[in-house]
Amino acid sequence: MKKLLASLALGLTLLTGLSGVGAQTSAETAAPVTATVVAAADTPAATPAAAPAPAAAPAAAAEAPAPVPNKGDVAWIMVATLLVILMVLPGLALFYGGLVRSKNMLSVLMQVMVTFSLIVVLWFVYGYSLAFTEGGAFIGGFDRLFMKGIWDNAAGTFANAATFSKGVVIPEISFAAFQATFAGITCALIVGAFAERIKFGAVMLFMVLWFTFSYLPVAHMVWFWMGPDAYTAPDVVDAMTSKAGLIWQWGALDFAGGTVVHINAAVAGLVGAYMLGKRVGYGRESMAPHSLTLTMVGASLLWVGWFGFNAGSALEANGFAALAFINTLVATAAAVLAWCTGEALMRGKASMLGAASGAVAGLVAVTPAAGNVGIGGALIIGLIGGFACLWGVHGLKKMLKADDSLDVFGVHGVGGIVGALLTGVFNAPSLGGPGYVADWVTATMVTSADYSIVAQVWTQAKAVLLTVVWSAVVSFVAFKIVDLTIGLRVSEEDEREGLDITSHGESAYGR
Repeated sequence: MKKLLASLALGLTLLTGLSGVGAQTSAETAAPVTATVVAAADTPAATPAAAPAPAAAPAAAAEAPAPVPNKGDVAWIMVATLLVILMVLPGLALFYGGLVRSKNMLSVLMQVMVTFSLIVVLWFVYGYSLAFTEGGAFIGGFDRLFMKGIWDNAAGTFANAATFSKGVVIPEISFAAFQATFAGITCALIVGAFAERIKFGAVMLFMVLWFTFSYLPVAHMVWFWMGPDAYTAPDVVDAMTSKAGLIWQWGALDFAGGTVVHINAAVAGLVGAYMLGKRVGYGRESMAPHSLTLTMVGASLLWVGWFGFNAGSALEANGFAALAFINTLVATAAAVLAWCTGEALMRGKASMLGAASGAVAGLVAVTPAAGNVGIGGALIIGLIGGFACLWGVHGLKKMLKADDSLDVFGVHGVGGIVGALLTGVFNAPSLGGPGYVADWVTATMVTSADYSIVAQVWTQAKAVLLTVVWSAVVSFVAFKIVDLTIGLRVSEEDEREGLDITSHGESAYGR
């Protein structure tokens, strides 16, 4: 009789615990933080369900079946991946292409397209493994070199990757593909800073070096962690957290890449602008964009694609994806209005170039905040980001005295920094933000009383500073290596002729 009562008591206890886990999952208590996962096979499974033991048998908990990806989540992450590709090809390519002079149009299209392709290949060879497998606080390991272990041919099964909800997974190959597009667009963004004067081969060599030694470590530091299912009990929390990337351990919030993508790329671009020097005739000859029509088309495609970039970073088709989606819409629209207003006050009229630039500024600023702030917070971030980037392009650029051809630092650097810092402010529950997960064992969100805006902003600032310094050092060394080996810059004659003809032997328009 005692054994029967003990068995029933244990069964009820386990059943109650299971109900709690189910409630947490259905409430979608995923972290409003960065889009990162680790292979579920490498992490402990979610708390298994347990059935009451038969009366005559010893109590024993039956193991729950392994989590199965939800078809809606899988479909969404694949659509999001396609949207990010749309951002680059043709979005970013046309945005940049319209901003340069007509004689350099194809050179920019080539640099964006080939850079993206190069990085995607490197990503699947070694990049994904170094960014998203367990290693150290600064870089991952080689467990997924050449994507090994992601597909079991004998069993006919795919490895799964964790999301931000306990027991919820997606196929790891879909996560790897999604993150490949992030790596590709980050490197392609850098192209705009030294457009119209760099050798095509120099671009390719620099990208290999910078991707390997800057993008991958920063991505690992910001986004790698062991996944929610690794946090099975309070006594394993410290051990699991110590396996995460350094900036993740600090508690910095970066939903979709304010540090990893925008600040990282912007600093590299600024270093490149200094090391290559100014374009021939800069400050003396007209270097106006040759097609604002193409720039507007490119900016529009960037805006559309950015919904996949930000909302896809939730990794699930859930409430946080919806929050990131609407914040991307609101912040961008606010930034367009802010830039146009500021431009009208400065020059007496607003411009199409200003509206397109404002859209990109808003998209950049909201990237780290997308699923981390409320709608009101996103609106304010967009407004501040629009005005800040306008100053970055017109005021800061003059102070820096660098020929950042397409204002990569003025928009992506300034916007990324503003967005990263303000994320720490508007993530606060008291300001309408969702907060962050304070306890991954129970998936409990931080309370308004326990949230410190000052502490979180300081954490965000540390992440920004580390990213700036890391990217600057790696970029300087990489550019120096390229300069000493194959040279960075085309000749003055080739630059005046235009890189379309001199570097690629073709012209965008009839001559």
